[in-house]
Amino acid sequence: MTEIDHSPCVDGPLVERARAGDMRAFEALYRQHVGRVNGLCLRMLRSPDAAEDCTQQTFINAWRSLPAFEQRSAFGTWLHRIAVNVVLSRQPRQPSDFAAPGCEAIGTGGNWVFETPVEVGEIEEAIGALPAGARDVLVLSGLYGYSHGETASMLGIAEGTCKAQLHRARVLLRQRLGLEDGKDG
Repeated sequence: MTEIDHSPCVDGPLVERARAGDMRAFEALYRQHVGRVNGLCLRMLRSPDAAEDCTQQTFINAWRSLPAFEQRSAFGTWLHRIAVNVVLSRQPRQPSDFAAPGCEAIGTGGNWVFETPVEVGEIEEAIGALPAGARDVLVLSGLYGYSHGETASMLGIAEGTCKAQLHRARVLLRQRLGLEDGKDG
């Protein structure tokens, strides 16, 4: 799982130099964060070419918006928010993408523990097959560690919808992996 630092900007000195127009500092920030940004885009879009385009657009947008970055969050968190916006603007979502029929109970539990061995490729394939709304919430909240509030804000949905989608994603993922009968615990 990718660990995201949500604390105030740990890249502060590089960010300050980049804000002053230092391209080498921005290049260093790019090298530090491009892999995680591309991974996020790839998981949300499921297309390497589209993910690469969105990754590049994310850094273009970041460069243009850098003077407005107030460093109240980590630079990586700010980049992820830009990346999510780029991905969502590329493929506008319908409200039905986030509908979660039949989710009365919302599981907000922590880590998943699989009782049988599962290959990483199987998990990635199962995540890719999830409905878009559930997949996006799972990627941001379940894999990248954003809170329900942060995830909901990035996706432009209500926090309750975010929780329901995470529950839905977990149930569907377990079903698709054949690990459980679909009950989320």
